[in-house]
Amino acid sequence: MDNEKQEEVKDDIQDQTENVDETETLSETDTLKNELNEMEDKFLRARAEIANMSNRFKNERELLVRYRSQDLGKKILPAMDNLERAMAIEVDDEQGASLKKGISMVHENLLNALKEEGIEEIPAVGAAFDPNLHQAVQTVPAGEGVESDTIVEVLQKGYKLQDRILRASMVVVAQ
Repeated sequence: MDNEKQEEVKDDIQDQTENVDETETLSETDTLKNELNEMEDKFLRARAEIANMSNRFKNERELLVRYRSQDLGKKILPAMDNLERAMAIEVDDEQGASLKKGISMVHENLLNALKEEGIEEIPAVGAAFDPNLHQAVQTVPAGEGVESDTIVEVLQKGYKLQDRILRASMVVVAQ
């Protein structure tokens, strides 16, 4: 009977050893699966972050290209104002008329260059007052045929680049 008991004990030990090995293998497999899932999650997050960065950089580049003329336009606008003031001067002699014609030609060339870059004048006279586009510096009583909140005079022209306002029009509004 001692041999039988020894055999039973050996079988029990072997069974327990096999169960321990299976448990260790299962837990090692589970650990490896968990690590794989974590790495896959990190990979997917990194890939999504790279895609987001790529989209953000693409949008920033598009905005830079679209509004590249903004600073130059803002710097040229005072010169445009001065050219318009020079053209408003009345001249009596032929030399003054020639000078005025030359100034007018320069003004037209600048207007064309600005238009090619997407910079346009904001329409004002006769338009309804829009605080996003116009800056009211004075109001006058509305006369006959002029509705309230209508622009009656432009003191300084406003310009926009695409959908951005470079400078609001300074206007007189009828009340």
